[in-house]
Amino acid sequence: MTACAIEPSAADEDDSAPRAGCAITADGAYAARLARREGSWYPERWTLDGPEPYAVPLPGNQPEEAGTEVQPMGDGRVLVRRLADGRHHFALLYPTGPGTGELPLGAVECPDAGTSLRLLPPAPGGRDAYALAVGPLSSTVWLVAGGAFGPEQVAVVPGRCSGGVWLDRGGRMLALDRELGGRTKAVVVDLGRGGEVSPLLQIAADSDDRLLLADPDSGLILVGSDAPCPGQERLGWGVLGSTLPVRFPESLRVAECAVTPFAIQPGLVLMPESCAVALRVDGQAGSWVGVWRPGVRGMRGLPAPEGWLAGAGTWTQDGVLRLPYATAEVPCGVAEAAVTWEETAECGGPRGAVPDGTAAGAPEASGAPAQPEPPGPVVARPVPLQQAPLAGLVTKRGRLVTK
Repeated sequence: MTACAIEPSAADEDDSAPRAGCAITADGAYAARLARREGSWYPERWTLDGPEPYAVPLPGNQPEEAGTEVQPMGDGRVLVRRLADGRHHFALLYPTGPGTGELPLGAVECPDAGTSLRLLPPAPGGRDAYALAVGPLSSTVWLVAGGAFGPEQVAVVPGRCSGGVWLDRGGRMLALDRELGGRTKAVVVDLGRGGEVSPLLQIAADSDDRLLLADPDSGLILVGSDAPCPGQERLGWGVLGSTLPVRFPESLRVAECAVTPFAIQPGLVLMPESCAVALRVDGQAGSWVGVWRPGVRGMRGLPAPEGWLAGAGTWTQDGVLRLPYATAEVPCGVAEAAVTWEETAECGGPRGAVPDGTAAGAPEASGAPAQPEPPGPVVARPVPLQQAPLAGLVTKRGRLVTK
């Protein structure tokens, strides 16, 4: 056991984004979720890269608690985090004929009652898994699977951190949103250099800037910031290593809805404006799927499949969006949608298109968020490029470094 919080729900409070219905490996081959049957919770692994998706239940000797976290590994095993006796216990589950095998990995104990711990998103490669312990004054990154001797502390970051976005395919550069001195800014933690921390994103000195999603191939990033509208977070996009500022399109605003990006189309090297982005849109009427890309002025709304594991999904390299869902009739399914961007640009799809917007610090085009109803013809207008760019993260020989 190594020496981090006691309430599993406290970790969720650090992140404003809604939790996804399942976790998916970086390559899209496996998924894992906490399923429920006859009132009992149990881990379930989904295989997504075969001819048809299928699920394998992995129940243990006793039902899981509702706060148990699960995460798929690249070899098909499932990592679980359980809270018991004030300790976070980690184990790998795998099918063994009719039963479930379990390999204990050790535990992390947080002596400070104000510390929370949660799993970070699946790391590229699928061999390692990490957790983030958030304390009152600092945050600790733990390697909880893939180490030689159980959980290992790999980085300590001053301030309270949330989020967690991988910036490279090697699982070395991790972006976290750090709250320090009353402001939240995205920073980079270099796990290959002893957890060295450097700035990543600062749009304005007095703004809160979070990194929500990143694609290592194209460099496209999605951010949340109140720079263009103090006190109100807006969604924007930028490119790692670019000298241009983050832009905040009106098409990423939907009135009275929370919009959360969850997947970027991979494989489009140096083509960020061609990358498709999938977004979870939550409103009073429920959740639906928005699809958008920087090079098209408008968001298209897609109806979510029945039983969608909300907030979960992946893009294929050729632009097909895959959304996992589970119903009584289909306990393990994947709905696929191929988006026609020409139609999106003309009519905006079933929920309409909204016009593009401004760069960081540029004047607002309108005082109210765009409505998800068809607004009529979209008129392209110049987008001013001003204010601070990304904080100097560049790509050099396939590795992200800071200037």
